[in-house]
Amino acid sequence: MNTFKPKMKNGMTLVEVLISLGIFVIISLALSGFGRDIFFLRSSAESNLLAQMEARQVLRNFVSETRGVSPSSLGSYPISQAGTSTVTFFVDLDGDKLKEQVRYFLDGGSLKRGVVIPSTNPVSYSGSESVATVVKYVINSSSTPIFEYYDENFTGTSSPLTYPLDISRIRLIKVTVVVDENISRPPGAIVSSTNVTLRNLKNSL
Repeated sequence: MNTFKPKMKNGMTLVEVLISLGIFVIISLALSGFGRDIFFLRSSAESNLLAQMEARQVLRNFVSETRGVSPSSLGSYPISQAGTSTVTFFVDLDGDKLKEQVRYFLDGGSLKRGVVIPSTNPVSYSGSESVATVVKYVINSSSTPIFEYYDENFTGTSSPLTYPLDISRIRLIKVTVVVDENISRPPGAIVSSTNVTLRNLKNSL
């Protein structure tokens, strides 16, 4: 006696195709989002690392320059301006006995450095200022000033000089640069800081 066996249908039904397609789309979107997040995270990390390297190099340059501050070629005081986001001083950058005017200042989200080379016969600082961006993505807040100033009694834990500032009392400058290429994404802000003693500034000046 022959037993009847129903034939199995080959292939997939339309519902099964739609379900499979939906699952594929969901997985594709998840993988795409994951890949996009990884890309942005890596890009942000690389930008922050570059900004950190720039900040550290600038701090080294700043220390080198400010250690050699001295009266301008006109005889004015070695520091002409000092604020929370700007400082201007005089230093012989090229060893020609003439003192250049150097200014570090925050402009938007960039820390910039400006240099005025003095003219001669007569000596003057009225020439144009050459300005270059030295650190990008700076996000210092009012509670974390870029520049803080201390007198000869600095111990490492003492408070900075208060405003209005008596420039003649400055003996040490603390520089803090906070950088973050994108504050809404990891890995977060990077802080670089250093102190520099102005060895050429003595009480006799």
